[in-house]
Amino acid sequence: MRILVATDAWRPQVNGVVHTLERMSAAARELQAEFIFLTPQGFPSLPMPTYPDIRLALASPWEVARRIDAAGADHIHIATEGPIGWAARRYCRKRGKLFTTSYHTRFPEYIAARTRLPEVFTYAALRRFHAPAAATLAPTTSIKNELTLRGFDRVKVWTRGVDHALYRPRPADAVDLPRPIFLCVGRVAVEKNLEALLELKLPGSVVVVGDGPARTTLERRYPHAHFLGALYGEALARIYATADVFVFPSKTDTFGIVLIEALASGLPVAAFPVSGPLDVIGESGAGVLNHDLGAACLAALEIPRERAREHSLRFTWRESARQFLQHIEASRAAGGARVGQTA
Repeated sequence: MRILVATDAWRPQVNGVVHTLERMSAAARELQAEFIFLTPQGFPSLPMPTYPDIRLALASPWEVARRIDAAGADHIHIATEGPIGWAARRYCRKRGKLFTTSYHTRFPEYIAARTRLPEVFTYAALRRFHAPAAATLAPTTSIKNELTLRGFDRVKVWTRGVDHALYRPRPADAVDLPRPIFLCVGRVAVEKNLEALLELKLPGSVVVVGDGPARTTLERRYPHAHFLGALYGEALARIYATADVFVFPSKTDTFGIVLIEALASGLPVAAFPVSGPLDVIGESGAGVLNHDLGAACLAALEIPRERAREHSLRFTWRESARQFLQHIEASRAAGGARVGQTA
């Protein structure tokens, strides 16, 4: 099957959407699926309001239509709700083509954290965007249930994976800091709730890996923490393996790929009991979920690293690809829903 994926998130952006699409599509090749990506590349762009590190493509509907026609795909999947996503949606609606979508990011919560716009308005726009899709793929059961309660239809679960060869237990020699080392990896932005970690009075050291608009402010406000900037590949894998506990303070992530990267590295997790950690960690014993994040951090120190690694083995990109293709095939077999002619 030849699948076109329309996405506003693509390189040089480094985020969960880009990582998921790249790794899942690579794994899907073994399942006889070919992917073509319709991305912001080749379009002029503008910085995203309140988050200039992300640029939004000025995607002409005519050029989007031309690229989709040229791809000759068997199926269209719309991965994001940005300008390219809306243009691809318009194309499908006008031509009566079946398409699927995916829900990756809690934009209503992110926008509310940066502006005064109530979440209800953004959720209404997202509900309208996804309504004509034959299926909307969500990363966890919790997010599926939440979206269903908010009026989204035909929501299916599409999980994530991890590279177990890269992220693995290895010598703990990446940094020389007082132990225990409490590590957080991710975008340094207001919606990630990093203050919940940085305000804690923990023994040892707190290490933050990542970059973003809040980094300068947080470095100045919390001089005790060690901000290492963005790391990738082997450098990131060594940091995971060196730390003692992975701390995930976010309450807005839909999954948190960093959670399974940490687990694969043999790193137990401390997090709030919210969507994402609840689905990834659950009752596995590979982490501690507590509304008292400090208590979770200290309790996680007692978890054997082998338990974290073992639990991570259930998350693979091959399984992610299998689920993705299964949902598309089921949608095509059912003939789709609400495929109409209106924009």
